[in-house]
Amino acid sequence: MVRENLPPSVPGVITADEVLATVDAIARIQLPDGNIPWSPQDHTDPWNLVEAAMALDVGGRVDQSTRAYEWLRSMQHESGSWNAYYVGNEVKDPTLDTNVTSYIANGVWHHYLTTGDTNFLEDFWPTVERAIDFALTYQVPSGEISWRGDQTNPGALLTGSSSIYASIRCAIAIAERTGHERPDWELSLGRLAIAIAHRPNQFLDKARWAMDWYYPILGGVLRGEAAHARVAASWDTFVVKGRGARCVSDQPWVTAAETCELVMALDAIGADDLAHSLFSWVQFLRHEDGGYWTGANFAEERFDQPGELYPVEQPTWNSAAVVLAANALGGTNSTAGLFRGEGLPSGLSSVELIEAGTIIEDERREQNAPNR
Repeated sequence: MVRENLPPSVPGVITADEVLATVDAIARIQLPDGNIPWSPQDHTDPWNLVEAAMALDVGGRVDQSTRAYEWLRSMQHESGSWNAYYVGNEVKDPTLDTNVTSYIANGVWHHYLTTGDTNFLEDFWPTVERAIDFALTYQVPSGEISWRGDQTNPGALLTGSSSIYASIRCAIAIAERTGHERPDWELSLGRLAIAIAHRPNQFLDKARWAMDWYYPILGGVLRGEAAHARVAASWDTFVVKGRGARCVSDQPWVTAAETCELVMALDAIGADDLAHSLFSWVQFLRHEDGGYWTGANFAEERFDQPGELYPVEQPTWNSAAVVLAANALGGTNSTAGLFRGEGLPSGLSSVELIEAGTIIEDERREQNAPNR
């Protein structure tokens, strides 16, 4: 039975009917088999399909969301992975991205929170388990997770590992709810958190990208003083007053998705005024049909001008980010607190992690010891 979830609104910024219009703009792109490409005749990637399906759930389109997950499950490899991009059911980019693969856990947990459907959760447990196990195959001893599983030593991405951190938390919640506890995941989660928070040099240098700035917060690793300090350190680098967040620090390009993800990161740490301001600014990218343009360029840093849309497209994942931000700020439903980490396991403490690591190392030594 679907729970009573009213569509969110953010007073003075976006109404519930406007949120539903954005959800409808996403639904119009969905194919009959459940696939949700970026735009008509465009490609699909699993991470952004999940984002779009989550927005469908926020808008009450549960059947369409379910079909999206069923399509995605039908494309999963035996290893648990997905390819990076598809056109229809054909592979466009064969890369096996660990973050792209892991995000199914967020969507399945979000769908369960929306519907309360434990049968759905049980049905998708094997899909989630294979996906998370695939990603954790590429966790290195220092804790971070290599960004792809089809290349030797590709390095790790801070954004990707931070997103995987959130995915593992959702997966552990699913495991606990379905009676399939995976304590090894909790150990991996703790090691990943330490890498994200304390070992920045372990990651590839992507500092010019806004996502590397806010994803350790959005993913749930940084909270409190550390999170607020991180926001303050790069606020002037990435945020354009009255418009939103740049995608990259060295280009005059403000984007809806990065802005809305930053909104959710700010909401997660209680920076409510900043979150609401950013969300109100980005509404200049809204189209009359409810979709959102990807972003806008500002020639010669003229941020007092409307700007030039770039690219001229309204991808489903872009509009989905707006819906999820609206839900975080103004939702009263069971999914509104997901990006704040509400109801998710926190993982092992540092002391527990050290103790667990010691026990595992002792067991390994015992197993490798010569027979006496």
